[in-house]
Amino acid sequence: MTKSVGHTFHIPVLGVAFSVDAPIKVARYGISSVMSLVDDTLMEKLRKHHLEKLGKQFIPVLDDDKDPRAQRITAYLDMINEIVKEQFADLKNSPFTAGSEITKYFEMLPDYSELKMKYNEMMSIEDVLIRKEQQEELRESIYPGSIDVNIMTKLDKANYNSEGGQLASEFNDAHAALRGFALSTLESSIIFSAGMNPKLYSYMETFKDFFPNSECAFKKKIVIKVSDYRSALIQGKFLAKKGLWVSEFRIESGLNCGGHAFATDGLLLGPILEEFKNRKDELLQTLKEIYLPAVNKKEIFINADKLFYDVTVQGGVGKSSEQEFLIRYYGVKSVGWGSPFLLVPEVMNIDDYTLQKLAAAGEDDFYLSNISPLGVPFNSLRGNSKDIEKHERIEKGKPGSACTKKFLQSSKEYSDKPLCTASINYINKKNAELKNIYTDEDEYKKEYDKMVDKVCLCEGLTVPALIVNDIESPKQSRNVSVCPGPNLAYFSKVATLNEMADHIYGKINLITHYNRPNMFVKELDLYIDYIQKKTEESLKNFSKQAEEFINTFNENLVEGIEYYKKMISEIKEETESEKEKILNDLEELESKLLAYFMELS
Repeated sequence: MTKSVGHTFHIPVLGVAFSVDAPIKVARYGISSVMSLVDDTLMEKLRKHHLEKLGKQFIPVLDDDKDPRAQRITAYLDMINEIVKEQFADLKNSPFTAGSEITKYFEMLPDYSELKMKYNEMMSIEDVLIRKEQQEELRESIYPGSIDVNIMTKLDKANYNSEGGQLASEFNDAHAALRGFALSTLESSIIFSAGMNPKLYSYMETFKDFFPNSECAFKKKIVIKVSDYRSALIQGKFLAKKGLWVSEFRIESGLNCGGHAFATDGLLLGPILEEFKNRKDELLQTLKEIYLPAVNKKEIFINADKLFYDVTVQGGVGKSSEQEFLIRYYGVKSVGWGSPFLLVPEVMNIDDYTLQKLAAAGEDDFYLSNISPLGVPFNSLRGNSKDIEKHERIEKGKPGSACTKKFLQSSKEYSDKPLCTASINYINKKNAELKNIYTDEDEYKKEYDKMVDKVCLCEGLTVPALIVNDIESPKQSRNVSVCPGPNLAYFSKVATLNEMADHIYGKINLITHYNRPNMFVKELDLYIDYIQKKTEESLKNFSKQAEEFINTFNENLVEGIEYYKKMISEIKEETESEKEKILNDLEELESKLLAYFMELS
């Protein structure tokens, strides 16, 4: 295993509220995590809660202030930054005794970390003076985890003034969130997900913190979440032309992940990582050639040799051996562990009902749903309290939710101003239309069920933080939506932060499912199920375009299977019996895929 300085994992963004204050729970221990910037009103409530808890003054940002959304986000991020700095200062000054904060910092590090090795060396020294000297050196060697933020680029709806006039684009949701981060005191990364938003990306040019200093250091780094190499190249080049450098490409599995799922055309994670590995220098050189002239035009001159980017990966990782393989073989800098942390209430905002449902859930309880108002497949848990509320409203003949937060308004079917497809307003309009179109009762019922399946995620994904922190929400439902990845089916133990870190680094095993498949195998299985479902849907209105899509998808899956078969011998981190299991699982899925398409043809 390659030596590292600190941790080799990070905690990705989880929903809206689950990880919205994770940095004040993990950053002081050197663990990086990501917060969602979707809901500024939630952040305002949490800022009030945390400041009052610390005995500090809270000055609210009012709706009629000049720039309320951005101001709330800046104020919240500044508070998180201040709290983490205070926590870290206390940790650095704590004694090297059992159970102390600084001891916890070092004990959670992986054994291959240089810091951990120095710590173990210090612990073995008996001479009091030498031991104290090394302790002081260790104190100066540690650093907190990065306090990173996430913007889902598609959530960039326009906003309006009190007279109904549309505000300038910089007051769009994602633009305001970007401004809130850009004007904060944080020195960290912003992760953009869900594809390219040219207008939003261009807006970054107006903030100096995204440009390097003379030492080629960035106060605020740009991270792009991508599904493949082509996406990285396109987005990286677009930003480079603006004089904006991508410091990290974060690769996420298309289906073996939590939250919204953006499937590829059958391209699997292993081959995608292989392409990044083989073309890393090529991508770096391509981006440099575009970036340097652009940034020089802004009279910023740097040493080109100091320009680099990192590759990280996340989605379905569940074993220490999988993380070690990803780091060693593909050269990724860090591995994201998301869904398993939903069973760590010490880190996540998770209510008791949802926690117990997640712990007890099996493979069939996690599914790719159509509940998102955005029309993007969304990973969900059967029996979550928000779904129960939804079905109760449908049974009473009152489907839909009051759209109070408005973050997911995206449909312009019935108005120039977008509506949320989970809202009562939209459902009433859509239902009237369906009744006119479908005279057959069965056809109408089918379309009606699809329509009312949508859920108010604005409420469902934000309320856990209010429940956990006992914050009142008189106008908001207390029912919870949760968006775990399929990987969580193999975990059932509610764990502490220490225990999860120990599992990640192979010191203990928290997997409770005796037959968990390898992460690559699981993703392949999900993709085969996905293309079968897509094929069945397309058969009703089959077209040349659908045929081409299905054939390309199938070819990519077949090529991916062949890639994995050849790669198995490279997985030194697994036992021979585990490698044999991976091969058997691959062959079984290959037969499943072949049989399906033979039957189809």
